[in-house]
Amino acid sequence: MAMSDRRLWCFKVVVVVVVLSISQCFDNMLVSGSPQAPAMFVMGDSLVDDGNNNFLNSIAKSNYYPYGCDFSGGPTGRFCNGQTFVDILGGWLGLPSPPPFEDPATNGARILGGVNYASAAAGILDNTGLHYGDRFSLSQQVVNFETTLSQLRRMMSPGNLTQYLSKSIVVMVFGSNDYINNYLMPSIYDSSINYTPPQFANLLLNHYARQIVALHSVGLRKFLLAGVGPLGCIPNQLATGQAPPGRCVDRVNQMLGTFNEGLKSLVNMLNDGSHPGAMFIYGNTYGIFGDILNNAARYGFSTVDRGCCGIGRNQGQITCLPYATPCINRSQYVFWDAFHPTQAANAILAQRAYMGPTSDCHPMNVQQLALIS
Repeated sequence: MAMSDRRLWCFKVVVVVVVLSISQCFDNMLVSGSPQAPAMFVMGDSLVDDGNNNFLNSIAKSNYYPYGCDFSGGPTGRFCNGQTFVDILGGWLGLPSPPPFEDPATNGARILGGVNYASAAAGILDNTGLHYGDRFSLSQQVVNFETTLSQLRRMMSPGNLTQYLSKSIVVMVFGSNDYINNYLMPSIYDSSINYTPPQFANLLLNHYARQIVALHSVGLRKFLLAGVGPLGCIPNQLATGQAPPGRCVDRVNQMLGTFNEGLKSLVNMLNDGSHPGAMFIYGNTYGIFGDILNNAARYGFSTVDRGCCGIGRNQGQITCLPYATPCINRSQYVFWDAFHPTQAANAILAQRAYMGPTSDCHPMNVQQLALIS
């Protein structure tokens, strides 16, 4: 065999091995006893961002200590002391944490278990969080998923891809920034001038619905749509001094009602039979988090009104700065910083999303969603 022929033969062998490895990886994910879904695709904001903003020209970053002080990988861009909600939910599903889309290493076989598109400061509206710099809004995250889909089409046969997408789970966590970093900042954004709270909620829901339907149209079938938690209770809002000691900012919490109720109604509408083979579930973040705050001791928490790492009133006026000293008893704090839960709180949210009753997830929980064939 000539040297050029030998090199060509070796190249063909390498290609065959790579293709077989990818195919075998996908097949292994579908056999009995393997993960409960072939992949988890995550879209959202800093509550579930696992490093995308590290690669963006943004001041909304957390790739420094003490973020990640309780995470095995250290500071990764997660806005938490440890694991986020989707890290833990993925563990319940038997899936590894999906890698960030913007990481150059997120390609090839690494995308088969899912991809995380979430971006800190992002919202349902394109202009939400603009004052932080670059971020992937909801619409851009959908475009980014289409990039991943193009890669998957080159790695799987059409039949396998259809099955893979229909069994994968999409987790969407949006809405918080549309209030915190848009509607509640009238000096920067004019949303609160142009819309009443119900009108603004309807604006968000209309934008959200269009993108959800777009994702369904390319083959995704299983969706967890998380509601917005009680933002009036986070340290950032408590630090405004708008609430009496021991109380949340009721005005902020009340304006979220229309959005959360509308999102649940949207789920019911999407499940009305017009999207055959699909299932959409509503995650009652507001209710679960409210239960944690109202029954803190029962869950092992002693501190519910300030961040573990932050500066100023309620440790919420300035969020966790590089090399700040966080609280020692982090498992007893509900909030890690001015905006985000601790790993301990995320664990409760994830467990209840995975196996909770219909009051936590409507009309079924994530475990039941994963079992649908």
